[in-house]
Amino acid sequence: MSESVGIVTPKKLVFEDPITLSSGVVIPRYELMVETYGSLNADKSNAILICHALSGHHHIAGKHKPEDKAAGWWDNMVGPGKPIDTNKFFVIGLNNLGGCHGSTGPSSINPETNAPYGSSFPVVLVRDWVETQARLADRLGIQQFAAIIGGSLGGMQALRWSITYPERVRHALVIASAPKLTAQNIAFNDVARQAIITDPEFHGGDFYQHGVVPRRGLRLARMLGHITYLSDDGMGEKFGRMLRSGEYKYGFDVEFEIESYLRYQGDKFSTMFDANTYLLMTKALDYFDPARHYGGSLAEAMRQAQAKFLVVSFTSDWRFAPSRSREIVKALLDADRTVSYAEITSQHGHDAFLMEDAPYMAVMRAYLNNVAKEIA
Repeated sequence: MSESVGIVTPKKLVFEDPITLSSGVVIPRYELMVETYGSLNADKSNAILICHALSGHHHIAGKHKPEDKAAGWWDNMVGPGKPIDTNKFFVIGLNNLGGCHGSTGPSSINPETNAPYGSSFPVVLVRDWVETQARLADRLGIQQFAAIIGGSLGGMQALRWSITYPERVRHALVIASAPKLTAQNIAFNDVARQAIITDPEFHGGDFYQHGVVPRRGLRLARMLGHITYLSDDGMGEKFGRMLRSGEYKYGFDVEFEIESYLRYQGDKFSTMFDANTYLLMTKALDYFDPARHYGGSLAEAMRQAQAKFLVVSFTSDWRFAPSRSREIVKALLDADRTVSYAEITSQHGHDAFLMEDAPYMAVMRAYLNNVAKEIA
């Protein structure tokens, strides 16, 4: 029977060694907010790292307080008896560098100025996150992960891990992801960033000192992003053309249920996420392209990997379409790597990787049960 991991407590870890980012900028000291579930076995071979997507964070499962309304963002996947079974695995979640949920990011205090980093916080790439995650593994004494798992931007991190630290990853699970963004996806990200940057309250990224938040821009960015995370069929089934009052009002206020839903999502997001972090996360998405340093050949990039792979896509995901996952699969096969592929029928669009679709959960459970047998 599947249960919750229960009440969990995150921990902030301090890293005193400086890190040189891909941009050449050095961060002398940083903190990572980390949450763990389950127990590390004697030889530390049962660890799973979960990499979060654009708006994700360290709080993956369970609750911080009994009265919390919602559990962690992947609570349906992680826990005792769940596909990522905490009776078998030691599961690690973290808020990436540049985030806004406890790790060092733009809203953190810069020790050199005693003011928030703001616009001075450097662009961070996926390879930089992997470097900080490797240092986290070192801190915990984990030489090799049983699996590294991520959806969307998290899947990109799993891919990068398999290339940069091939000997430290036994299995990489890449879900609803892509080997690089299409021009259309880069365009969506830029429109979202422009909504934030052109908000009068943005102040060039240094809005903290002004005591304001570019809420309007962040709200619009999230509304645009949310549309791309859903499918046309899913939106149609849930909202259709339903009117809130049942009749036209001949104005520009909220009339359709889908408008109400998007505004609610935008308003909620604008109170809990940092605008500068949103810019950083979308830029990391834009820049990700592991084939770039291998003559444009993804197969050559993946030839560095030693891990076995599970790649999962969803039929209604048009943001990271199944064709993009099949590009990854082809590159892995061309590189003579071991890969399993599942294309799940779903109406949930890109958000399907967060949902509890039975076929998807069954695939994850079956694959991870085999991973667990390797370390039993």
